[in-house]
Amino acid sequence: MAEEQEKDYFWFYIGGLIVATIVLVLMLKADETKHLASGVVAEQQKETFTKIEKRHTSNNSSAEAISGK
Repeated sequence: MAEEQEKDYFWFYIGGLIVATIVLVLMLKADETKHLASGVVAEQQKETFTKIEKRHTSNNSSAEAISGK
């Protein structure tokens, strides 16, 4: 008599997990980059670089004043 072999769904489970992981990563990536579209990051960087430049120029002018130039 022929024995009926059970179907093995192991690779279907693995494939499903891989697909689910890829979809989850893509969803989280899209959510993570939402704030970049608003321009807030560019504005904060501009403000930061302005402050750094201001500090740099004020340090140079005070150093020149101290040395008597």
